[in-house]
Amino acid sequence: MATRTEDPVKAKGQLWDKLDDTRVGMLWVKDSGQHPQPMTHYADPGTESIWFITSSDTDLVAAIGHGAEAGFTLQAPSGDYQASLQGSLVVYDSAEKLDELWSYGAAAWFEHGRDDPKVTLLRYTPREASVWVSDGNPVVVGLKMMRAAMSDEKGDPDVGEHHVLHLNLAA
Repeated sequence: MATRTEDPVKAKGQLWDKLDDTRVGMLWVKDSGQHPQPMTHYADPGTESIWFITSSDTDLVAAIGHGAEAGFTLQAPSGDYQASLQGSLVVYDSAEKLDELWSYGAAAWFEHGRDDPKVTLLRYTPREASVWVSDGNPVVVGLKMMRAAMSDEKGDPDVGEHHVLHLNLAA
């Protein structure tokens, strides 16, 4: 369950925790005309990077070229945490990093496994993330929304928090 916090350092830590806990998000290359596509990701909070394994013959890799601006969105399975990230996406040539991330799940996508010539590693370096953390109990959220709708007072129901986090400023 996500925790509401006003502390940006804690919010940033929670983002990396949620990226680590949630295995799939939607990735797209900006201005490519492509729709976001589901991708398994590997969070690396130490380098503030997100890694992807894909095939060299995908439209996504073609759109990256020598590097591109990309977006990545995440929805926690519990429904109480959403994030939208912006940053740079590059094809990254590192057999060592690929070995570190390789799994049976990744192997399922490649005819020749880890040695398939189409195996391509991508490194996403987010610079900014917009995150929303809501109260985890949908009944409580619903009651707060109903109370706000029936109230004569103006304002949004207090069902969560929103932060814009600045990440990886060295990128």
